[in-house]
Amino acid sequence: MIEVNQVHFRYHTTDVLHDFSLIEHEKVIVGLWGRNGSGKTTLMKLLAGHLKPNQGEINIQGFTPYNDDRTNNHLCYMQEDHPFSKMWKVKDALRFGNYYNPNFDMDFAKKLLSIFNLNEKKHVSGLSKGMKSALQFIIGMASNADITILDEPTNGLDIAMQKKFNKVLLDSYEENPRLILLSSHNIEEIQTLCEALVVIHDGNVLFHEPMETMREKGIWLSGEKDAFSTIIQSHTVLEQQVIGTKMKVMLDEPFTSEWKHFAMANGLTIEPASLHDYLVNRTEKRIEVAQ
Repeated sequence: MIEVNQVHFRYHTTDVLHDFSLIEHEKVIVGLWGRNGSGKTTLMKLLAGHLKPNQGEINIQGFTPYNDDRTNNHLCYMQEDHPFSKMWKVKDALRFGNYYNPNFDMDFAKKLLSIFNLNEKKHVSGLSKGMKSALQFIIGMASNADITILDEPTNGLDIAMQKKFNKVLLDSYEENPRLILLSSHNIEEIQTLCEALVVIHDGNVLFHEPMETMREKGIWLSGEKDAFSTIIQSHTVLEQQVIGTKMKVMLDEPFTSEWKHFAMANGLTIEPASLHDYLVNRTEKRIEVAQ
């Protein structure tokens, strides 16, 4: 469905993606995470055909997306803060979605307007951030595109709206499985929805793994500072905290039964790192720990 092979892309003289490859043939919900400047937005624009790679190849359902309108038959990309006309009302935005997406389901879109309490006569420019995110999500879901890319789809949603978002997404996916790519800075908001996660760092793919595997990455060990000298020397430390004689350390290790036994045998407590904390630390420069 998506094939990106050894793509290079630069803005003027600044390399954004280099030797970038990503293949996903399954109809799954995939999370896309990366820090600012990682190349995440550039990747989405390349997939949608908004940009042309300097080198390498991109294949979307058999088509090269740049300058090929046939890509619209298979892919829907809803950008963060999508550039709707300032003159449009909500109903005009739906007509936009219907025009550009051949499988657009207008009845479903209007049903979602009711679910998210969106008045089709309201001007898009007058919508709150959360309501505009909901509108972009509605168009993306109603497109029924083979590949649906949603950029920061939960931006501005409150807890109640987030629950509606989750239910609509999963119900729609179950009824019509397709590749859905969810790009978000807040991995905690989307991780329960995703079967896999792609992490972009410094213009390349750092991880492309099942979400279950990603959730097990990173452990916190806590205990007396004296117990950590050997551990620090032989394992990658992602973060450390020291309070008096106590120390807490995040290691780049999986949360396994072996590490649980190790912690117990050495008088340490162990807990899994949150996926967000792990990714933030994993994409920082490696910490040099003073001995």
